[in-house]
Amino acid sequence: MSSAIDKVEENVFKLSSNKLKHNETLPNAQVLNAHGCTGGNVSPQLSWNNPPLNTKSFAIICHDPDAPKENGWYHWLVVNIPISTRNIEQGEKITGSLETITDFKTTGYGGACPPIGHGIHHYHFTIYALDVENLDVNENNNPVEVEKKVVSHSLAKSTITGLFERK
Repeated sequence: MSSAIDKVEENVFKLSSNKLKHNETLPNAQVLNAHGCTGGNVSPQLSWNNPPLNTKSFAIICHDPDAPKENGWYHWLVVNIPISTRNIEQGEKITGSLETITDFKTTGYGGACPPIGHGIHHYHFTIYALDVENLDVNENNNPVEVEKKVVSHSLAKSTITGLFERK
């Protein structure tokens, strides 16, 4: 018999992944392959369900607030994800979406590679349900500005946090 709490959980906007586990070490596939790191440098598989009723699109942001840089480090920003999309496979580009520049100064996913000895970094992979079909941004907009626009149109969000450290 299901409880009221189970019923609420069934209707919550939730991000999940078959590889990323919340508050556990990132898989090597999501680590950068440069600057002394030897990962796969591919975006993770992600899926989400139960968006709020008035959702018109989605956005994904991967951010490391622990990076030794003002505003942290933006690893991935994807906006204008169609409402019909509920899954992205590892390394996949989402048809109809827009990837904006990251702090690597390129579009697309850039993996984890914190400074050696800087401690554990937290990589927040967040899906946002938005109240607009398209955000007024282009691929060259500053990541902080893109995030501000995403947050200003957000109806709900869900996050998986991956951890990574270089000793």
